[in-house]
Amino acid sequence: MTQPVINPLSYDPSILKLAEEAIKVVKDAKVVGLGSGSTVGFIVRELAKLPNRGSIEFVPTSLQIKLEAEKSSLRIADESIIPDMDIVFDGADQIDSKYHMIKGGGGALLREKILISAAKKVVIVADASKFVESFNRSVPIEVHPMARSLVSKKLEEMKGKPKLRILDKGYPFVTENGNFILDVLFPSITNAKKMELELKNFAGVLEVGIFTRRADIYYKAKTDGSFETIISQ
Repeated sequence: MTQPVINPLSYDPSILKLAEEAIKVVKDAKVVGLGSGSTVGFIVRELAKLPNRGSIEFVPTSLQIKLEAEKSSLRIADESIIPDMDIVFDGADQIDSKYHMIKGGGGALLREKILISAAKKVVIVADASKFVESFNRSVPIEVHPMARSLVSKKLEEMKGKPKLRILDKGYPFVTENGNFILDVLFPSITNAKKMELELKNFAGVLEVGIFTRRADIYYKAKTDGSFETIISQ
């Protein structure tokens, strides 16, 4: 299995300020989910400063964030408590005007969707460039290796352009679940919920990087160092 490369987090004052604000919603949470990516890494560091962190259990979605959480001396929880999750923090690759998301750029879409579906509250932190009117990037789809060719053919029949995710050294990217990722560019996505369900019905598809559950709070980081808080209605 190919593991993600662990890089130290670079200092970003705007994201740091945003992370400091985001963790204020933790309050009396007992179980907290942690998505993946550098922004969540900043949130982990801020969570480590909470005076009540010892009473909170954390569920990470990736090895990278798990190592960051361990480094920050957070309590890593057993996955059996996922149904009791109070809140999950995550980022996004793209967010459209209806607040649907594309996620999975780091390859952890299956675990991220499990946590987001279970959490009582979802908090998304992303920079302003990720907010768009309509999706214009590829959709990651996690597939079983045996189903790669079959799923690719079905995606092409939908006018999609699937591309197997490949590492710099030429090897296929393998998720922490032992599966492949197809990055699929579609001409357009007019009905995200319908497409999400349709793609998940393909035999061999484990998860789709279209996330249609609206988060409770979105923190939108701007280039001038400020941020906007968007409360979902």
